[in-house]
Amino acid sequence: MNVFAGNTFLWYRKNVMDDFNQTTVKQFILLGLTTIPQLKVLGFALFLVMYTFTLAGNLLLITVVRMNTQLQTPMYFFLTNLSFIDMSFSSAIVPEILKNTLSQDKSISFVGCAVQMCFNLGLGATESVILAVMAFDRYAAICKPLQYNTIMDKKLCLYLAIGSWTVSFINSIAHTSLTFHLPFCKSNNLNHYFCEMPPILRLSCRDTMFNEIAMYISCGILGLCSFVLTLTSYVNIISNIIKIRTNKGRHKAFSTCASHLTVVSLYYVTIMVIYMRPRSSYSPERERVLSILYTVVAPMLNPIIYSIRNKEVKGTLRKKNDGG
Repeated sequence: MNVFAGNTFLWYRKNVMDDFNQTTVKQFILLGLTTIPQLKVLGFALFLVMYTFTLAGNLLLITVVRMNTQLQTPMYFFLTNLSFIDMSFSSAIVPEILKNTLSQDKSISFVGCAVQMCFNLGLGATESVILAVMAFDRYAAICKPLQYNTIMDKKLCLYLAIGSWTVSFINSIAHTSLTFHLPFCKSNNLNHYFCEMPPILRLSCRDTMFNEIAMYISCGILGLCSFVLTLTSYVNIISNIIKIRTNKGRHKAFSTCASHLTVVSLYYVTIMVIYMRPRSSYSPERERVLSILYTVVAPMLNPIIYSIRNKEVKGTLRKKNDGG
């Protein structure tokens, strides 16, 4: 009986009391871009320029859509949603990277890290769903042009947008709560530029298999399903485009979808590699690069891609520059 009681106490101390003590982590230390002083300045300047272009480009795109009454369509409604997501995405990540690049203090508070991860997950999932909705919108416009206005009415567009944001942030809050209730005892040095779920899980001294399975399930439901819906939409779009008899008609249809396909390819590939890779293939260096691609580079390129490929947007910008 005494042996049983002793073993029970040891188990309690190891799994409960230690967990309680280990969750008192007050802050995390984030990895900087580099330790070389000259490269720090270069990295800071590069990220500052990209962040400025991201804010300016997406804000300009939103303004152009709001200015031109001809752009008050479902496609541009979802495009402004995407621009707002991209601005928010970068704003949740880049300022912290800029601060850590030049500052000696690379710490982020426990709560600050949780908030950053929550926004990162929520905005990332929302972008996945919005991209799928945009693909469905292009499918309806190209494959069912006569029923388009009936299918994509204002009420449905509003429901799709609200649903995308709501489901994504409920998922994000759940994952954030599960992650930050873990005990952290290995270290508080986070081998990453910002608070992202995979590297944070590696700091826990408890088995994180449940968290990883939950992550795979949510990625499968939100990410993979969004990707499949997007892919299905474009398979149908391309099959319909091929049937168009005139070269001019085919070119116009392809150019309408080319910008969206570019954005989708850049975004989904990086997200899937980070969040759906096998546990054994984790590589901090690769994940840092891929994370920068989808949180910093993609939000900067999105408005450029859509503006260059879009005659209506370019036409509105010309009128604005001409004072019309």
